Amino acid sequence: MCNINPHKVCNIWYIFESNTQCGYERQQRPGRGGLRLSSGPHDRKTIAMEIFEAAPPGGGPSLALHGGAGGRVEELTVAPYAEGLLAAYRAGWQVLASGGHALDAVCASVEVLENDPQFNAGRGAALTATGCAELDASVMTGAGLAGAVAASKYARNPVRLARAVMEHTEHVLIVDPDVEFLERYGLEVVERGYFITEARQQQLDRVIDGRAVAARHGTVGAVARDDAGRVAAATSTGGMAGQADGRVGDSPIVGAGVYARDNVAAISCTGHGEAFMRGVVAYDVAARIRYAGAGLAEAVRETFEQELAQRGSTGGLVAVGGDGRIVVAHNSPAMFSARGTGPEPALTT
Repeated sequence: MCNINPHKVCNIWYIFESNTQCGYERQQRPGRGGLRLSSGPHDRKTIAMEIFEAAPPGGGPSLALHGGAGGRVEELTVAPYAEGLLAAYRAGWQVLASGGHALDAVCASVEVLENDPQFNAGRGAALTATGCAELDASVMTGAGLAGAVAASKYARNPVRLARAVMEHTEHVLIVDPDVEFLERYGLEVVERGYFITEARQQQLDRVIDGRAVAARHGTVGAVARDDAGRVAAATSTGGMAGQADGRVGDSPIVGAGVYARDNVAAISCTGHGEAFMRGVVAYDVAARIRYAGAGLAEAVRETFEQELAQRGSTGGLVAVGGDGRIVVAHNSPAMFSARGTGPEPALTT
């Protein structure tokens, strides 16, 4: 069901079939843990891809954000997620409405989601097989600057840490930075227990006991175009419940989970991280626009079809074009998102 403003368009572009493995078994290793796919039976599912599109705002700013792709949420639990999305959108839109930079807007939106324990980023992130939180995040500007962090353990807001890597170091990706690194750049430090919530501990117990599968979705991100035509993207995640310590998905990988280029597009992804890395999904969308002349929605559809569907993988993304056009797409059963070219966004939960 699509509840859309008059200037919004929702299309189900295609339906495909994918094989998803439903069996998992615990993998024990000295000092480490993790889950791996077993060779159990396959569950064949038909998945419809949905694309929501908003026309360019005529030179004004655009903002879109996501709170993760995955299964449907029960009706009684939708409201808190919608409130979180709305708060994140308003934080980003306040920046854009005051003439601020697209980078400031996406970081403001993602920071709100990192502070909301309902979403899989920052506090309330998914836990590794050993019960720890290892956080990944990235930012990228349309001018080609990028920063990322993987396996972050002490930064309250990983998106701020990713930005610090971009702005204050000569590097793009830092893995497991220590407290001294964070304090050097004035970032807020928290104890590792800050990120852990009872709900995530219960989720991990169900995964380890075999009562639930390890969800491959649950990432937050935002994209924006500001009044000056600059675009930016940010992505942040706690990863996959029960993942091996040290596992890194697509979120901090430039070109896979995040990408931005002025006059082309900014993209933030969520989904089965390994598939997004193998397909270099965020960059693939931008490349289709830049080199093949595809429209934003067309580029997204073709990338999903060729890089995700053929791998039997699901997920979603938010994207904003160089002209401010917004596209939100997913081939998972649902995806949380907020998008708009004004103070009141359209929400999808």
